[in-house]
Amino acid sequence: MQQLFVKFSVILLTSLSLISGANASDVSKENPYVMIKEVAEITFARFAREEKAIKQNPELLKDIVREELMPYITYKYASYKVLGNHFKAKKGATKEESAAHKQEIAEFMLAFKEYLITSYAQVFTLYEQQQVKFTPTKKIKTDTVMVGVDIIDDIRPTINIKFAVRKNNKTKEWQAYDLVAEGISLLDAKRKELRSILARNGVAKVTEMLKKKSQRKIVFKKNTAVDAKLTKQGTE
Repeated sequence: MQQLFVKFSVILLTSLSLISGANASDVSKENPYVMIKEVAEITFARFAREEKAIKQNPELLKDIVREELMPYITYKYASYKVLGNHFKAKKGATKEESAAHKQEIAEFMLAFKEYLITSYAQVFTLYEQQQVKFTPTKKIKTDTVMVGVDIIDDIRPTINIKFAVRKNNKTKEWQAYDLVAEGISLLDAKRKELRSILARNGVAKVTEMLKKKSQRKIVFKKNTAVDAKLTKQGTE
């Protein structure tokens, strides 16, 4: 399952491959199509500017993901979807138990966010200059849209993926929450991976597991073949 997650992640990051000199504060969350494209430009512009420093200290990739990409991903909503029934306190819980559970969920969400940051940062080491074509802006009729991206690679068939982006009912802003490739949802994959662990060990134990995983150091692999890297990383 980890290998599947990494494969989805590399699709996510390599699909965001247009370069510009924009700043993070310039990105508006009013239009999901424009947002995805502009976040792509900002993220990889910074990657290009700091490439030399990143080679010397790969941990800087975590900063790029945290500062440029994560503000546009609703990790709380994604966490909620992963937790499922574990999100709510047990029926009949006391006030103290409910408060403790609420704190437990908050800690899980933060751990899940850091886990995503580390996972995406590691995938940044696999980045290559693929050609990308974004879905043209369309008329928005619902609070959830799929923003399509075609990844054009000389050595592989074109890959079409879709970003699931939702509009927050309170803030009215759009944020990405899932990635679907070849009909398979990244969020669903992570939910299936953690479901049995949550049922067996509980939220707190999974939180500790995610914290440990998020502390992994970012390293550049010597093998330059993307598929080989994915295979190797999937076994770690």
